[in-house]
Amino acid sequence: MTAAHPFTADLTQRGLDPSSDLEFQLPDPEDEGISEPEFRHQIETAWQVCDRFDLQTDIWRGRILRAVRDREKRGGDGRGTGFLNWLKEREITKSQAYSLIELADSADTLLQEGLLETKDVNQFSKRAFVETAQSAPEVQHLVSDVARRGDRVTRREVKQLADEWMAMSSELLPQEVREKTANNTIPTRYVAPLVRELEKLPDPHQQTLQTEVALTPDLDTVKQVTSEARYLAKYLDSATHVQALNTDALDLEMALEEALRVGCLNATADMVKQAAQLEQAAAKLYTAWKRLNQLTERVFVDSGASTPHLRSLLDHLGPLTSSLIEVSLGEPESPLAQLIRLKILSGDSDGS
Repeated sequence: MTAAHPFTADLTQRGLDPSSDLEFQLPDPEDEGISEPEFRHQIETAWQVCDRFDLQTDIWRGRILRAVRDREKRGGDGRGTGFLNWLKEREITKSQAYSLIELADSADTLLQEGLLETKDVNQFSKRAFVETAQSAPEVQHLVSDVARRGDRVTRREVKQLADEWMAMSSELLPQEVREKTANNTIPTRYVAPLVRELEKLPDPHQQTLQTEVALTPDLDTVKQVTSEARYLAKYLDSATHVQALNTDALDLEMALEEALRVGCLNATADMVKQAAQLEQAAAKLYTAWKRLNQLTERVFVDSGASTPHLRSLLDHLGPLTSSLIEVSLGEPESPLAQLIRLKILSGDSDGS
C-alpha cells in the first residue's frame, strides 16, 4: 500500500474552518455597476476554489476508502464483505469507491516521487489532475513543471502537453513529420490523432500509411491518412465480429485493398460495422423472442376464465410471439406507417 502523504491546501492552511472558506461573496448578476470582465473574474475565482476543494476532498475520500479496504483485507472474511457493507451504508458504489482509491493512489505517487509538492495540487482542476495521473510518466513530468511554476492546469493543458509529447516522441511517425511538428509547420493537435489511430493497426497497415505520409509530409496528408487509419481500424475490428465473413472463401485483406484502390474505404468500413450490428441485433431479437414465448406460456397456464383482461393482454401480444413477428413503424393510423414482418426460423423441434 502506498503511504498517504498529508497535505494542507491554501484553502485551510490559515487555520480556518474549511467550510468557512467556501462562504465567499458571489457578484450580483443584476448589478450593472460591475463590468463583464470583473464579473467573470470573480465567478472564475469562486469556481476554482470549489474545484480545488472538490479535488482535495476526493483524494482524502480515496485515502479513507483505501484504509477501510486494507483493514478489511487484514481482519475480514477474505471476501471483502465488510468493505462492501461499509460502502452500502454510505451509498457508494464499488466502482465509485475504486475510482476514488485510484485517485488517492495517483496523488500519493505523484507526491512521493517528487513530481509535485503539496501546494502544487491547488493548481489543478479535478479533471486535469485525474488526466495527469492517467498519463505517461513523461507527460506527468511536463504537467508537473507547469504546476510548479504556479500556472493553472486544466484538462486542456494536460491534453495539449500529451499531444505535444506524443507527436515529438512516437516512433510511428516518419522523421519528416516529426521535424515539421517540431518547427510547428504541422500543429500537434493534428499529429496526435494520427498516432492514436496508427496504434490500432497491425504493422503492415501501419507501414503503408507511414510511407504515404512520409512521401507528402504536409497537413492535408496528415488529415487524410488519419481518416484512412480510422476507417481501416473500424473495418478490421468489425470484420472479426461478423460471422458471415468468417469463411475461407473470402479474402478480407484483398477486399480492403480494392476498397482503398477505388476510394470507397469509408463506405466499406461502415458497411462491415453495420453488418456486425445487424448480426448482434438478430441474436438479441431471437433471445428476446424466446424469452417472451416462455413468459406468455407461463402466464397462460397460471391464468384462466377468471382473468379475461390478462388473457386479452396475451392475445394482443400474439403478433410478437408467433414465428412471423409483425411490428408497425410509426403510428398505425398514419399513412406513412410501415408494417415490418420478420419470420423466425430456427432448428428447434417445434418448427418455429
